[in-house]
Amino acid sequence: MPFVARLGSFGDRAAFITPDGILTYAELAGRVAAVADKLGTTRRLVLVAGSNDLDPIVTYLAALSGGHPVILVPGDNAGNLAAVEEAYDPDVVFSAGRLVERREGTAHDLHPDLALLLSTSGSTGSPKLVRLSARNVAANAESIAEYLSIRPTDVAATTLPMHYCYGLSVINSHLHAGATILLTSLSVVDGCFWDLVRAHRVSTFAGVPYTFDLLDRVGFADLDLPHLRYLTQAGGRLPPATVQRYADLGQRRGWDLFVMYGQTEATARMAYLPPDLALTSPGAIGVPIPGGSFHLEPLPEMPLDRADPAASDVGELVYRGDNVMLGYAESPADLAQGRVISELRTGDVARRTPEGLLEIVGRRNRFAKIFGLRIDLAQTERVFADAGVIAFCADGEDRLVVSVDTSAKPVDADLVRRLTKESFGLPPGAVCVLELTEVPRLPTGKPDYRAIAGLAASAPCREAAAGTTGPRLRQLFGEVLNRDDVTDQDTFVTLEGDSLSYVEMSIRLEEVLGHLPANWHLTPIGELAPATGRRRRGFRSLETNVLLRAVAIVLIVGSHANLFLLAGGAHVLLGVAGFNFGRFHLTESPRRERIRHLATSVARIVVPSVLWIGIAATFLTPYTWQNVLLLNGVLGPEGWAEPEWHYWFIEALVYTLLALTVVMALPLVDRIERRWSFWLPVSLAMLGLLTRYEVVELVGGDVIHRANVVFWLFALGWATVKATASWQRLLVSALVLATVPGFFEDLQREALVIGGLVLLVWVRALRVPSWAARAAGVLASASLYIYLAHWQIYPHLEDSFPLLATVLALAGGVAFWRVAGWVSPYVERLLSQARARGSSAGRSSRAASGGAAGKPRVTGSAWSFSPSN
Repeated sequence: MPFVARLGSFGDRAAFITPDGILTYAELAGRVAAVADKLGTTRRLVLVAGSNDLDPIVTYLAALSGGHPVILVPGDNAGNLAAVEEAYDPDVVFSAGRLVERREGTAHDLHPDLALLLSTSGSTGSPKLVRLSARNVAANAESIAEYLSIRPTDVAATTLPMHYCYGLSVINSHLHAGATILLTSLSVVDGCFWDLVRAHRVSTFAGVPYTFDLLDRVGFADLDLPHLRYLTQAGGRLPPATVQRYADLGQRRGWDLFVMYGQTEATARMAYLPPDLALTSPGAIGVPIPGGSFHLEPLPEMPLDRADPAASDVGELVYRGDNVMLGYAESPADLAQGRVISELRTGDVARRTPEGLLEIVGRRNRFAKIFGLRIDLAQTERVFADAGVIAFCADGEDRLVVSVDTSAKPVDADLVRRLTKESFGLPPGAVCVLELTEVPRLPTGKPDYRAIAGLAASAPCREAAAGTTGPRLRQLFGEVLNRDDVTDQDTFVTLEGDSLSYVEMSIRLEEVLGHLPANWHLTPIGELAPATGRRRRGFRSLETNVLLRAVAIVLIVGSHANLFLLAGGAHVLLGVAGFNFGRFHLTESPRRERIRHLATSVARIVVPSVLWIGIAATFLTPYTWQNVLLLNGVLGPEGWAEPEWHYWFIEALVYTLLALTVVMALPLVDRIERRWSFWLPVSLAMLGLLTRYEVVELVGGDVIHRANVVFWLFALGWATVKATASWQRLLVSALVLATVPGFFEDLQREALVIGGLVLLVWVRALRVPSWAARAAGVLASASLYIYLAHWQIYPHLEDSFPLLATVLALAGGVAFWRVAGWVSPYVERLLSQARARGSSAGRSSRAASGGAAGKPRVTGSAWSFSPSN
């Protein structure tokens, strides 16, 4: 085996990263040679119980090195191990860290070309194995390393089991290239896995479709993975929409997605889709790997339609290449056979696209005869996937079994039945919808269709109930966000929700669903699922940023009204504003969409602020024109003066958001933020310290209220939402603890700000009594309006009735917020009508000059009075 023989040539380069440390290639070669010596020079049949650990891999490599055929089986399945051991009577068994020689020499007639035997399906105890030669293994490793351009500097994480041909191909191809492999059995849903990925600069990992479902659940799109170079996907069809989504994410984050196609019978890989075609041809398997070729064999059961010129480009996919297996083994006697096939009939029905790419359209042996209709089960799954239902279909003899995983979102059984009738003509009574919290899977992660059919035979299929959650949620999102164009595919962010509408939305959403799903603001409405199981009555989740906003505004008003003196609430709000900036504005949207959303949010702060301060200046408080235009921080008095500096917080927030809008509009900064989402705010916070410590003095005067001086608090809040790893949270906490003390020269204020920011870093949500959650939600939602109005309310009562002054100031701000909410739709309607008239005039003008008329679309108004702080 060429790549095994030259392990030592890579010297001190890291071969494996294990929990015990790094093993170099030179050390690996030494261990392989030592085990090979134990196996001896007489070829013997070696059974290896595989796992993502060093010892079974060394044993596997040692057997290949000595020419000993290896049977590789799952190491975590004692039943499978025992069944294969009984069926094939191996000479040597490696299991549970021990190498056991069952006899001297061998009891088998082993063909000279035989090198590796793998299960055909991953099913437990199957005696049918794929016979692979040394040339098969070496050729496939070489081809994979070539088309993936694996570099010696690459680090691959073992996200798939070693006994699975895809997982084994990752090991073989990286050893062929002299790259590094991080050995881990952790799942991608385990936070420790991502800590390892960052710590060891992992540049690639592999996944089957189920892996990508898990990646979605852990918020992969928001993870900071600066060293990631490419992902690979195989092991089943990934829905085209998912391919496009991940390919687009990769383009924006600087990594590639390789969609691949293969079978154990071809050692591992037969085709791959070049990353630059993933967005335009997401349903294709691509082109043959280097050294391989395909042709399409006509199918007797699918006679050609001579009238259709494309029909000749459909048939069974047949592959040729050096990685095609020798044949199958079903007993020890088959181990003496040599090559019995020269090409691999894959069993997949494929077509060649006009671009010359190959696309799988069905499976020859995945057909069911139901009600006299021949149903292609793979095609049925694709129809469901296109409708947003991830289902796995099996033959239930007299009915179609549709298994749906309800752990992520509920299933609309009526939709499943309707799609089946519309697409395949099956009556609803012929469809069994299995709602499962966990779909049965093989050890490879693929669906276990035999087990699914068995469940349908032993368990009654649930009847579909008319769903009401979807319409209720669309109505709810429309009410809160003042939108009439809400669909199931929309999210809170795509509907231009912001930090204050987020509060109201989260509270009302929990009332409907019975819980608040993680990352609900990024989840399509159609995927928001009601709670299952028992809930603790009288309690509700309250996000920390919402709690901090509510508490901070109460502290601000209460301190100003002389009810108590706890300063620092406004500076905590700056950190929360940075948190919400990173959360709601730095999404996966394109740069232009981000900037438009930012500009909208600035307007949502500026408009009510200017209107209120203008009215107050006219009738109540002697504010200047600089105050009305939010320019006091630039053109007003340098030192603190009342009433001129009443609205310093509003100005600081507006200046910060305007500056960031301009900066984020730069393509270079946009790319930096997407690539290094955590380090950008940390770097900006460090720059902000130049003014905080007066190394750079832009504007003098009252420094603790200057936007350019307090910016570092906003940046730290921004970094908090991007801190996904424990070490990142520790770094942000350390920066808070190191930089806040001494700024105010007031221990109480500094303690309050530190406590608020550290809480924001480490605690995402709390369970609180329902009444407290509702009260906090109202106060947080109205916080801008309370801040604006309280200056005109509390002074009349602060000396005699400070408690009453505080309560009235809070209530007055809430009333202002409610009135703004009532007025906002009317203002939007007027603006929409004005835009429509302008569009109509524009269309008339273009029509007169021969131009084409466009269709106007009313989107969320920039004047919706819900500020984003």
